Amino acid sequence: LDDEGDLWIVDRKKDVVISGGENIYPAEIELVLQESPRVREAAVIGRPDDRWGEVPVAFIVLADRTTGEDEIRRVLADGLASFKHPREIHFVDELPRNVMGKLQKFMLRQRIDAGERG
Repeated sequence: LDDEGDLWIVDRKKDVVISGGENIYPAEIELVLQESPRVREAAVIGRPDDRWGEVPVAFIVLADRTTGEDEIRRVLADGLASFKHPREIHFVDELPRNVMGKLQKFMLRQRIDAGERG
């Protein structure tokens, strides 16, 4: 938060998803998802899309396995403009991390490239 109470989302330039000419910051989507008690962890990446250039894709570790995609979509609708909503939501048991605990988003991109669904 800055002195005026504004929250600034900062992300690596390479992680910005440009969809239909709009800049979408994965960290902003992750923050909205992780504020929900239904979500333990979330990671968002971009994937190529013929129409939009790129679209966001979310990988989510649920806190409660009974939570469904509709509930997650409601969380997103309450916290984000619709153009920022992930095109796909993948529920996973864990997010890939290296031995130091750093999230390995490149491994999520590999899953998308390989056509895996979580």
